[in-house]
Amino acid sequence: MAVRILHYSDLENVYDTPEQAGRLASLLRDRGDAIAAGSGDNTSPGVLSLVTEGRQALDLYDAVDPDVATFGNHDFDYGADVTAEIVAASPQTWVSANVTRDGDPIGGVEPWTIDAHDGVRVGFLGVLDDATPALNPMASDLTVTDPVAATREAAADVRDAGADYVVVLSHLGRDDEELAAATDVDAVLGGHIASERVERIDGTLLTRPGSGGEVVLDVDLESGDVTRRVVADEPVYEPLAERLQERMDETGLNDVVGEVEDPLERTEQTLFRGESRIGNFVADAYRWAAGTDVALQNSGGVRDGPDIEGDVTVSDLVSVVPFEEPVSVAELTGEELLDVFHGARGGSLGFAEPEWWHAHVSGAELVWDADRDELLEATVDGEPVDPTATYTLATTDYLFYSDDEFPALDEAHRVDRLEVQHRVLADYARQRGIDPEIEGRVELHADD
Repeated sequence: MAVRILHYSDLENVYDTPEQAGRLASLLRDRGDAIAAGSGDNTSPGVLSLVTEGRQALDLYDAVDPDVATFGNHDFDYGADVTAEIVAASPQTWVSANVTRDGDPIGGVEPWTIDAHDGVRVGFLGVLDDATPALNPMASDLTVTDPVAATREAAADVRDAGADYVVVLSHLGRDDEELAAATDVDAVLGGHIASERVERIDGTLLTRPGSGGEVVLDVDLESGDVTRRVVADEPVYEPLAERLQERMDETGLNDVVGEVEDPLERTEQTLFRGESRIGNFVADAYRWAAGTDVALQNSGGVRDGPDIEGDVTVSDLVSVVPFEEPVSVAELTGEELLDVFHGARGGSLGFAEPEWWHAHVSGAELVWDADRDELLEATVDGEPVDPTATYTLATTDYLFYSDDEFPALDEAHRVDRLEVQHRVLADYARQRGIDPEIEGRVELHADD
């Protein structure tokens, strides 16, 4: 008998497009005897998430009645107390084998659970990236243990409890490979990375549906077959779409701040493959607001989603950088600035693919040799970076706390804080317009 799981993950800002969220709800509601399972970042970030502190996800959960879920790093964007409230108010079972606070689980979370499915017992456990307390300042009070060790222990318990299959709901990104190779589980349903994935490692099925609620993966545990379900093909579940639209109307973020004639694309391809128009717009706004020599935006901090086009509202700009993070100013030597630029190729990041590029810049031009993994040239205002000179840099405040992205930046470099990111973008749009171009700021070279 087929044992099916509908795997969704990283919904993030899907709620800001009520029609898309309504289509996702239709797919998950019409799942028959399939199990609906989420692998993290399904409450935040997004425009509505900023306003409701992630509680807008409860509208989807109430409409869909999912079966099981685990945490992503952004599910703690508003602190563990808010996360616990969402857990308590939602209908699904939440599992996490490696997250505690003060030695206790978050809310009513269990390390694992078993779903009895027509005589077949499917065990689910959840694991979160142990770098989360560093990735998310609001999660700094959490203890997140080694996910491999936690999986081994929980999987053994699930087997002892009589599970026929053991499924890990994982928010580890690229570390899913290590998890599959080091543990005895049947499937790892992953997230944390925007790209899709379906493959096997040492007999373990690995899946990842991508981000934004565009795709749900229909996983048959018995056969190992995975069907890609495109959410755009589904009808809109109107009650959810209407409720989310009501929430959007209540935000007060619909003021038009500019107009875009040539749509600004924000896909994985544009965000992580080098220079992009949307990245240039964000970085230019930071440098303009701060009056600095250089500005930098980490690529992962610009969220993917629909093109920005036509009349642009504050809400649209919030969706680009949906965090309550200020733009901050750093003062660095040229040598330190070069170290920062070297962090743009972050192949070791758990949420990233090895070939991704992680920096959008303003005021600087960078030439990178991808084969040698080397920064060939770096200029500021047309001149080579002087290692002995002093430079000012505008960037998101998040980078001063993260150990994983641009580690050359730390709190000792920060000299000022400005407005929240999306407010800086809105002010820039009002005064300077929105018409970024590709200008050769980032050149990625590779040998044939």
